[in-house]
Amino acid sequence: MDDLVRAVEATLFAAEQPLTAEQISAHLGQADVRPALAELKADYDGRGIRLVERGRRWHFETAPDLAHLLRREKEEPRRLSRAATEVLAIVAYHEPVSRAEIEAIRGVQTAKGTLDVLMEAGWVRVAGRREVPGRPVIYATTPDFLAHFGLESLKELPGIDELRAAGLLDPVDEEMIETALRPEPLDTSDEPPDDDGDEDTEDEA
Repeated sequence: MDDLVRAVEATLFAAEQPLTAEQISAHLGQADVRPALAELKADYDGRGIRLVERGRRWHFETAPDLAHLLRREKEEPRRLSRAATEVLAIVAYHEPVSRAEIEAIRGVQTAKGTLDVLMEAGWVRVAGRREVPGRPVIYATTPDFLAHFGLESLKELPGIDELRAAGLLDPVDEEMIETALRPEPLDTSDEPPDDDGDEDTEDEA
C-alpha cells in the first residue's frame, strides 16, 4: 500500500463525517485520490468493515452481515406517518420538488409539519428556490437518506416491479409508491410562494 493510499485511509478514519473525493484531495494537497479510493474499496471488500460511497461522499461502515453483533439497545425512532412516507417517496423520485408539486402528485394538501418531520430526521433538505414567479422553496433528499437506505445514489431507487417481486408491497404501500412514480409533476410555474405558516390540511405529520 503506497503512501497516498495510507494517507487517504487515515483521513477517512479521522473524519467526523463522510467526505467527498474533492474534500479528501484538498486535505492531502490536491492529490488525485480517486485511484486510492478504488484501491481501498477493493482492499476492504469482504472484511469486517468496508469503504462505501453514498451521495458522492466516502466513509467506512460495518459489513452488513456483522451489524447484528454491534447492535445496542436504543430508543425506538419515531415511525413515519403515511403522509410523511408518501412525501418522502415523492421527494426521492422527483427531486428537486416544491410543496405545490408534491400536492399536485398526491392530490391533497401537505402540512408544513410533514416536511418538518422529514427535515428533522435528516432525510430531506431545502435545495433552493424554483426560478419561477413566487420563487417557491424546493426540496431534495440528503446523504443521510442514501446512507440510511443503503443507496449509493438515487439511481438505485427500486421501481414498482422490483418492490412487488421482492414481496415488499402491501396494497397500501403499492398505492403510495405508484403515486410517487407517476410522470413528472404538473406544471406549477404560476404557483404562489410557500407560506411559512401552518395551514389546515388532512395530513398529520
